[in-house]
Amino acid sequence: MIYPKNNPVIFWFFNRYVQWIVGNQFHELVYDDIQVDKNKSVLLIANHFSFWDALILFCINQRMLKKKFHVMILEDTAKKEGFLKYAGAFSVDKSSRGMLQSLDYAAQLLSDPQNLVLMFPQGKLYPNFVDEVHFEKGVQRIIDKAAGNFQLVFAAAFTQYYQHKKQTATVYLKPINQSFAGKNIAGLQSAYRQYYTASKLLQTQIVIV
Repeated sequence: MIYPKNNPVIFWFFNRYVQWIVGNQFHELVYDDIQVDKNKSVLLIANHFSFWDALILFCINQRMLKKKFHVMILEDTAKKEGFLKYAGAFSVDKSSRGMLQSLDYAAQLLSDPQNLVLMFPQGKLYPNFVDEVHFEKGVQRIIDKAAGNFQLVFAAAFTQYYQHKKQTATVYLKPINQSFAGKNIAGLQSAYRQYYTASKLLQTQIVIV
């Protein structure tokens, strides 16, 4: 497993760079203004449809939530893009016993109210605007291990061009008042699916004038 490394100088440059490339790639980044419990960490659950997902959510965290950012990424990606560990990335190898170590580490991070952990429970990339969102089981282990010491937040992200040459990234965010600890993952998946479907409907009803 590859762990995050704390280096304020490298993080400062990474933050500036990510803010710049996201600003350059997209016409606009639109997201809900939400409030989270300052005394709890944040478990951010999001759909996974592109390379840009984590970078978009990194920017939102820096601008609004202001937690210490962490994200679980595949072991191969962590090895290939070694600088990501300085931005809070930690690895998971789904084909090894070390997967449980990664999941338990994520739960451990959630014991600190300063932290945010981003998870893509789908486990792999799916096209934007898919009809069904399926979760792998690992996120439920994190929730159970973290024992309710966190604020759960759902994120549903979409991109569209509208009338511009560059896409607009829209992220719907919602704090959830329950943790789903001690329950079957089907309950969490169903709650997220409902939110994702409602968010997708809102996105398709946007009228450009």
